[in-house]
Amino acid sequence: MQQKIINTQDLDFQLFEFHQVEQVLQFERYGDHSRETLQAALDVALKVAAEEFAPHARLVDEEEPTYQNGRVEMRPEVKQALDVLRGTGLMAAGQDYERGGMQLPAAVAQMCVGLLKGANVGTQAYAGLTIAAANLIMVQGSEEQQQRYAEPMMAGRFFGTMCLTEPHSGSSLGDLRTRAEPADDGSYRLFGNKIFISAGDHELSDNIIHMVLARLPDAPAGVKGISLFLVPKFLVSDDGSLGERNDVALAGLIHKMGYRGTTSTMLNFGEQQGAVGYLVGKPHQGLAAMFHMMNEARIGVGLGAVMLGYTGYLHALDYARDRRQGRPMGEKDPASPQVPLIRHADIRRMLLAQKAYVEGGLALCLEGAMLVDQKKHAGTSEARELAAGLLDLLTPVIKSWPSQFCLEANSLAIQVHGGYGYTREYPVEQFYRDNRLNPIHEGTHGIQGLDLLGRKVSMADGRFYQALLGRIEDCIAEGRADTRLAPCAEQLADALQTLDRATGVVNSAKARGEVEPALANASLYLEAFGHLVVGWLWLRQGLKAAAGLAGHGAQSGDFYEGKLKACEYFARYELPRVRSLSELLQSVDTTALAMSDAEF
Repeated sequence: MQQKIINTQDLDFQLFEFHQVEQVLQFERYGDHSRETLQAALDVALKVAAEEFAPHARLVDEEEPTYQNGRVEMRPEVKQALDVLRGTGLMAAGQDYERGGMQLPAAVAQMCVGLLKGANVGTQAYAGLTIAAANLIMVQGSEEQQQRYAEPMMAGRFFGTMCLTEPHSGSSLGDLRTRAEPADDGSYRLFGNKIFISAGDHELSDNIIHMVLARLPDAPAGVKGISLFLVPKFLVSDDGSLGERNDVALAGLIHKMGYRGTTSTMLNFGEQQGAVGYLVGKPHQGLAAMFHMMNEARIGVGLGAVMLGYTGYLHALDYARDRRQGRPMGEKDPASPQVPLIRHADIRRMLLAQKAYVEGGLALCLEGAMLVDQKKHAGTSEARELAAGLLDLLTPVIKSWPSQFCLEANSLAIQVHGGYGYTREYPVEQFYRDNRLNPIHEGTHGIQGLDLLGRKVSMADGRFYQALLGRIEDCIAEGRADTRLAPCAEQLADALQTLDRATGVVNSAKARGEVEPALANASLYLEAFGHLVVGWLWLRQGLKAAAGLAGHGAQSGDFYEGKLKACEYFARYELPRVRSLSELLQSVDTTALAMSDAEF
């Protein structure tokens, strides 16, 4: 199977050697699985990605969905691919057997989704949003809601969405105005407008289940007055059959620079008698409930950014090996043959940067996935609590670091292609456009930075932050014992120390009440923190690669040597960024904050 979605050697290394995903098979939930069953699921996902999703990725970009005669029209290949996916059972890969799922470990289930993202993120978004919405209902919904709505979603008969954003409020969810009025039968009638609702309308499934944030009549102002409602496109009868169309209207489509295959919609709830909705969870606690889907979506955004960067890297690598241009620096004979691009030092530097970003980003996302299973299934309450805290701490990093640096990988892939990279004859420009949405999806860098620096590093009196630093320090100690990797360990130690000092300074400023200056550069803190974490993951990969070269691994010598050089690259070229950012953060610089409106 020819594909440029992922290096299967790296996938095998990351899952089975580096993250040792087979460890979770000791948990009772995964007792039926083996290395072979996990690999079989990955093989099916890659086959579907390469043969059903990838072939129409360019088509849905060039012929995006249109709104005609009150309905959405799109390329037929989208439904065909999703129908094949539905038939594999991967829509419910992580769910219980009793719900029609496969009970796959989180890392494997997420990687199956990731392969589809790398092949065609526009088509995958319909399935991805559905899985996230179904998971939300399974956690927050009643048993009746789970059976009536979530189970058909996991089977692929119903699809799902997440409806948060409104025209006047954007990311400021505390200002949303959609209202929900109680009805005599225990349901509610919703009235309001939502925008940027991905997959908000289409003809790909029998029904669409919208997860909608709205306010009850007695709701307090701000985020404490938000409730969560389930609003189907078509009402569903007790026997599971579809009833009349609900009062949810497609007001129009939004045309984005990327993700063109996914409908981005404006939806009106309650143009007539009100859209019938059902309360999910408790009144006024909808935002906390929705965060289950939002956090899952944030991890999904990070993985999507990784996979778009990854496929761009593989396309650039293939092009650099094939395209002949120029001669080595010392070659003076103009009649000598031109050499492949990859012979040139600057091309190798750009390819190595891409490799460091995408393989480091993949390690980051899988680290989060492993924490998901430890949070749920670890043998002691202390271990589960620690995993949950570390996952909370890392979630803004998992969302934002790949969205920034795997996007940079896409930019470098265009550069490797030269002038051809900017043309539609090559796919790398589309990968960049698709990935450029991820720094905004599910909260901007600014929002994630405020979450990390304003809340996460100090939660539980900094216990989880200190636990993460302890793990990094343990890795540094191990790295110092390896002659080749010792310099990388020292670079990581310097990054840790400078960032920790910056964290202390900023926290002290917050404690003095200087909150706005302390958080003014939260995005830079997020970047530095992310580089520290990815540097740690690269040192761990380097240690595994060193063991592999010593005969304790399943991959080739060239593969392990490539890992070691990528580890060295990240330590030498990227980790120094942490020091410069940390020094700026320690100064609690207010240059940007001090700029007045009139001074711009």
